Amino acid sequence: MTVVLDAHGLTALAANRARLEELRRRGEWPAIVPSVVLSEALTGDHRRDYHENRLLRACDIWPIDELLARSAAKLRSQVANRRRPSAVDAIVVAAADQAGGAVVLTSDPGDLAALARHANQVKIAPA
Repeated sequence: MTVVLDAHGLTALAANRARLEELRRRGEWPAIVPSVVLSEALTGDHRRDYHENRLLRACDIWPIDELLARSAAKLRSQVANRRRPSAVDAIVVAAADQAGGAVVLTSDPGDLAALARHANQVKIAPA
């Protein structure tokens, strides 16, 4: 199964080497990280971002192209909430969908689960 990380998942996994080793052992690594996630997960200070940057070197960073952005926009519009999910969350779920179905690792499943209900074969799991 393909793994996609959101900002919370990236930060949590960077601090949990045992979980990372488990993913590697099960053949679920490397993870996909949409490039926009970096803007949420990193501070820009290499000292504070050390663990996240170390993990990112072992991930597949996906650029955000027009097709992925349009898929995310459609997912956002399908969620019937007062408050629409963030564009970054929608891009993460759209990337998981575009990967042919995936598990999104996060420590904040609320909006992601609402988006995943409108995607094909996307699951949300704790990081």
